[in-house]
Amino acid sequence: MSDRKVFHDSVAPFPKEGIAPEGFVVNSATDEHRKEPIKLHFSLNIPSQEELEDRVAAGQTVSNEDLHGKYAPARAEVDKLTTWLKSEGLEVQVTPDRTSVYVSGTAAQIENSLDVKMARVTKGGLGYTAALNAPSLPADIAGPVQAIIGLQPFRQAHKHLKALLPKAGNRALSAGPNPQPNIQNAPPYLVEEVLAAYNADNIGVTGAGQTIAILIDTVPLDSDLQAFWQRNGISVNLSQIKKINVKGGPLPVPEGEETLDVSWASGIAPGATIRIYASGSLAFVDLDAALDKILGDAMADKSIRQLSISLGLGELFMNQAPGEIAAQHQKYLQLAALGVNVFVSSGDAGSNPDETGHGFGPTPQVEYASSDPCVVGVGGTSLFLAGDGSVSKEIGWANGGGGKSVAFKHRPVWQRGTGVPGGRQRLVPDVSLTADPNEGAFLILNGVAQQFGGTSWSAPVWAAFCALINEARANAGKASLPFLNPLIYPLIGTSCFRDIVKGTNGAFDAVPGYDMVTGIGAPNVKALIAELTK
Repeated sequence: MSDRKVFHDSVAPFPKEGIAPEGFVVNSATDEHRKEPIKLHFSLNIPSQEELEDRVAAGQTVSNEDLHGKYAPARAEVDKLTTWLKSEGLEVQVTPDRTSVYVSGTAAQIENSLDVKMARVTKGGLGYTAALNAPSLPADIAGPVQAIIGLQPFRQAHKHLKALLPKAGNRALSAGPNPQPNIQNAPPYLVEEVLAAYNADNIGVTGAGQTIAILIDTVPLDSDLQAFWQRNGISVNLSQIKKINVKGGPLPVPEGEETLDVSWASGIAPGATIRIYASGSLAFVDLDAALDKILGDAMADKSIRQLSISLGLGELFMNQAPGEIAAQHQKYLQLAALGVNVFVSSGDAGSNPDETGHGFGPTPQVEYASSDPCVVGVGGTSLFLAGDGSVSKEIGWANGGGGKSVAFKHRPVWQRGTGVPGGRQRLVPDVSLTADPNEGAFLILNGVAQQFGGTSWSAPVWAAFCALINEARANAGKASLPFLNPLIYPLIGTSCFRDIVKGTNGAFDAVPGYDMVTGIGAPNVKALIAELTK
């Protein structure tokens, strides 16, 4: 193996046969399994990445030309890699910025080319053909490659949402074929009630001229969106909703996440365009491909300056194959460098999420990608409104994700201020918003009125708030926001944020200033616009 480079960070270890500690079953792969198609992502190193990290942390943006030039792998190195991959009989596609090479072939071809042994893994009742050992490449072409993603497709992100299904006698949902909220300022909350709670109503902006990107595996039903807009009295039409099927082929049926994201992003910013990037699955190689598509579109369309992602996986599980974090971090770095603010939900299992993200595990951990230092991690609160619509109280939601990163041990220079504890690790979340499903959001799913929550609600609302701010900046003759975090941490304790000082997510408590339950707090959008358009 001296003439090959092995990419140990690209796969997680598991036994050759039998039941793995994580609960999945491993069997030998058959000839039929080796005929299955596999798609891989070869993530390539960015030259001068540390310099680009510093520029983003300082709140700077860079040009398309720099991302395609100074911060892109050398064309000759990429050509050498792709020539070899094609000589192996594999199909190859290179992104315009040359940071990603996508490769398609059969499991047998991948097994032979990358010197891996395939097995059959059954997890959650579904079977996957996956690599048992780390892949390798000939040393003379491996130089620019930092990770090879997709060899273990059973490793996937999960969604961050919680449903509170309507029940007989529910105080906020009426019975009948067209149920609607029937008590003002009571859950499930309507758009106008949430706008008022965060001082985002009557502010003269609607997100006009802005595009909100949403990354999820599938798309909502048009009829559900139209019913939601009608119930909320919102003037939005389907021409504002763009659906991008990233890899083609059939998409999963709607489950709620996609509908929550699009309904509430369009509801909060009814003047904006919504672009849904449907990845087709939550496998990391498909999510990477969707991020690359978003990145390419954002380079061409300067209105795409906010992205909502309501997905995650605990860092302790991600770190079993840390190459996945390195690959995605590079994309979030590039997006932040363009000025695209990425809002990622922090999770719905408190300080100790298990691998599913819906239960509690034995060890505190944060979820990636909310922990990435190039995104805005969005935590959750429990919002209680008085009868007149004012906020009677807002506390940290018990299931809101938050804590200390083990993947990013060098704290960003901007993460400092009142209440920020000492230490070196990246802390999560950065900001927060209503998320408690018991005080949840009104939604129409498959024609039925329901009540949803989770930090999946918080993230798209924050992305829509960003669209409102960016429209206000455009009206003031200013460029779109750069990376938001360096701008908002100095605002701790000001009128721009409502400091959440009560509540716990398990290991951490909400306290004055920054905390690992609600970050720097919940926004006062009107005050934020005033501050960020100066």
